[in-house]
Amino acid sequence: MSVPAACLGVIIIWSTTPLAIQWSGDEVGYLFGITSRMLIGVATGFVAARLLRVPLPLHRQALHTYIAAGVGLFSAMFSVYWASRYIPSGWIAVLFGMAPITTGVIAHYCLPGQPLSVARTGGMLLGTGGLALMLASAQALGPHALWGIVAMLFSVLSYSASAVAVQRIRADIHALATTIGALTITSVLLVLLYLLTDTPLPRQVPLQAGLAIGYLGVVGSVLGFALYYYILRHLEATRVALITLVTPVAALLLGQLLNHEPVQARVWLGTATILCGLVCFEYGHRVPGWTLQLRGLLARRSPLP
Repeated sequence: MSVPAACLGVIIIWSTTPLAIQWSGDEVGYLFGITSRMLIGVATGFVAARLLRVPLPLHRQALHTYIAAGVGLFSAMFSVYWASRYIPSGWIAVLFGMAPITTGVIAHYCLPGQPLSVARTGGMLLGTGGLALMLASAQALGPHALWGIVAMLFSVLSYSASAVAVQRIRADIHALATTIGALTITSVLLVLLYLLTDTPLPRQVPLQAGLAIGYLGVVGSVLGFALYYYILRHLEATRVALITLVTPVAALLLGQLLNHEPVQARVWLGTATILCGLVCFEYGHRVPGWTLQLRGLLARRSPLP
């Protein structure tokens, strides 16, 4: 599979995932939604590995990869599902758009050749400014919206740390194997949490919640994470995280169209500020080079001496 095709698939899946997360918890509870999703994902993953004859290595480096991916996935996804009760689905994607910045900062300290330049520092400041605008708009969502935002920021940190850890290990294993290992560890942790909290099972699962759980379990978990770990092997972590440049706007529009979620002007402004910060963070260092090329081109075409 080509890397651009995998990136497109991840963009589509990640754009629809926030809304599906909210629907999957309707009348059944967020903990049931995420646990059943992961269990479906594990079962689907093992079936896919069997059909595709993908080996599931258990050597030391592979186990370290599964642990790094699984613990990060558990922390990130549990926080997202918990936050989905208090903030709109579109906000989930917007706040997750901070991932390239947090990934870049963590990679700077954990991976070689990941400097924090002036442009990247400026991008961090812009992203923080956009986040401040989102926080100012949270008052209109109720008293618990702030806690939802805090949970999402913790989710972003978990995701970024996990991505950098997987790249640092650099295990040469199939992306589907990494997905199955991560989903297995996440599922075990979620089942233990379910038992420890003594959460009752729902008496019935509404059609919309059931379809959302099935979609997230098969497409959002197995296919989505397999594509994600595939491109993570071929691109550096900061570039993989740039997928979130596209998903926030798409998720906001889907939430507004399909879930009737109000989107204030300040939210759009905060989203735009965060996206500008991401562009500056990733591509700001190229501006001097583009400026010099443009000056050279104009100098060659200018009739003046």
